[in-house]
Amino acid sequence: MKYIDVFNGDADGICALHQLRLFEPRDAVLVTGVKRDIALLKRVDARADDRVVVLDVSLDKNREALLKLVAAGVHVRYFDHHFAGELPESDYFEAHIDTSADVCTSLLVNQVLAGRYLPWAVVAAFGDNLFEAAADAAAPLALSSEKLAQLQLLGTLMNYNGYGVTLDDLHVAPDQLYRAIQPYDDPFHFIAEAELFTKLKAGYEADMAEAASLTDQLCEAGVSLFMLPDAPWSRRVAGAFGNALARQAPDKAHALLTVLPDGGFRVSVRAPLHRKSGADRLCMQFPSGGGRKAAAGVNVLPEALVDTFIAAFKAQYGG
Repeated sequence: MKYIDVFNGDADGICALHQLRLFEPRDAVLVTGVKRDIALLKRVDARADDRVVVLDVSLDKNREALLKLVAAGVHVRYFDHHFAGELPESDYFEAHIDTSADVCTSLLVNQVLAGRYLPWAVVAAFGDNLFEAAADAAAPLALSSEKLAQLQLLGTLMNYNGYGVTLDDLHVAPDQLYRAIQPYDDPFHFIAEAELFTKLKAGYEADMAEAASLTDQLCEAGVSLFMLPDAPWSRRVAGAFGNALARQAPDKAHALLTVLPDGGFRVSVRAPLHRKSGADRLCMQFPSGGGRKAAAGVNVLPEALVDTFIAAFKAQYGG
């Protein structure tokens, strides 16, 4: 019997897996990638009675591969908060899926584990820009504002590291980041001791300084849109920059269009924080689009569809 852990390469996916494996250590094959690399189950090589855990990737985007696995007698345990569509009915499938706007995968895992590793779930919620949900979840920890800010920063850095078109864009591959936090049941020890934390912080600050020079190309009632150049820093910073913009103007929706090396644009959308809905519906109108209610994106938006996207964005959130 083989164990296989499949997880999104952002803070939520990594922290969700970390909680599970702190509770139930396993020598497992790791399957992950950059944040937008979510069609991960097609890379899973599993046979009858193997155990697969899937964390923080859309079931809808992995449906065909999932159905093949459970039909082959592979046990699949699924945790997620993205649009899922119809759930398979099988004795080999166990689902923990909640698409509510203030839920992330790590908070779902935290519920199953009865809060055993709550600080890591808080890190993940901050990483997903769920600041209120993170603070609410952290209440039993009775942390000082300084300590809470440290978890916020760690979540931001881990999430920031997941963004890029390829692994070469990232400061560290997601599986390596997971291995780096694996020895730490306490995130504060990782913050204090790990050189990787310092490396990610320096990279984040440099990339955000580049982003600070950008001006929006569209600024109307309810919406703001930025165009980012074709550069490694812009591909890395798009998610973190979008999250920061959403917090600065919580009544507005934000869209970031990043020029891709091979043409077209990678799109990141943040719904207004005061109305966390619609981002998934907007992006799913376009090929390679998906996400969740509060934050979604399109992996490759052809240049010919840019005007169509902008019109749909304004129709969803403008006025």
